[in-house]
Amino acid sequence: MSIRIGDIAVTRVEELVIPTSVRWLLPDAPPDARENARPWLEPHFINERGHLLQSVHTFVVRTPEHVILVDTGVGNQKVRDQGGVAGFHMLDTPFLEKLAEAGATPESVDYVLITHMHSDHVGWNTRLVDGAWVPTFPNARYIFVAREWAHWSGEAEQSEATRVLVDDSLRPVVDAGLADLVPPDHRVSGSVWLEPSHGHTPGHVCVRISSMGDDAVVTGDVMHSPIQCACPEPASALDRDPEPAREARRAFLERYADSGVLVLGTHFSAPSAGYIARDGAAYRYDAVEGL
Repeated sequence: MSIRIGDIAVTRVEELVIPTSVRWLLPDAPPDARENARPWLEPHFINERGHLLQSVHTFVVRTPEHVILVDTGVGNQKVRDQGGVAGFHMLDTPFLEKLAEAGATPESVDYVLITHMHSDHVGWNTRLVDGAWVPTFPNARYIFVAREWAHWSGEAEQSEATRVLVDDSLRPVVDAGLADLVPPDHRVSGSVWLEPSHGHTPGHVCVRISSMGDDAVVTGDVMHSPIQCACPEPASALDRDPEPAREARRAFLERYADSGVLVLGTHFSAPSAGYIARDGAAYRYDAVEGL
């Protein structure tokens, strides 16, 4: 599934979809949040049981000069049995085959942009080869926000789950000399750059894309579901620091509502592209076909 932004092609490569309850994702959401948003959540973002459909996927951004991945999903054979989402533990999916079908073989990737370092965004940074974790994309520069890496590499000394994540998905890239530690407004090229949106994690960023008068933004986890357009105030259960995350979400919605900038949802099930529109005191998400 692809969409064009000027002379840039963006393809969505899905790893898995997980139904989640509104109460799990947004424990403080008002009781009517789902029903108020249901008319435009259906049929793509909510199932018949009322569960939100959350996708884990990578965006392949193909510019005239580069092949860029935005986030790398969960990964195969990763031990994820401490906290987090049970469905992430020891996956065995054909993700790399699907990536190749989208025209992005491991050797062809020039950049890997990481919005933040949660397990469902960094897992395919590496793969298991002869019992060792090695970078999946050997010719790529992995773009890590320096503040984000400092946080998670430091926390690895305090938390066993974080130590496992760092050791199997992050440190092998750093040790291989493939990581660039950058500021949160780093520009990858004239058409692709990072946009600070700290809160969900300490160094979280969105990714901006601009070409030939067309503009798009990849959300990262500033939002996890389109329902947060209608219900932006309640904290997500997954936010590291709820108040800065809330502020980042408000700023994102205010900046992109009625702006003409295409919003690419990092966890929005297909179609994962759409526009944010003002809707009374809040917002709605108008999906478009193609991604």
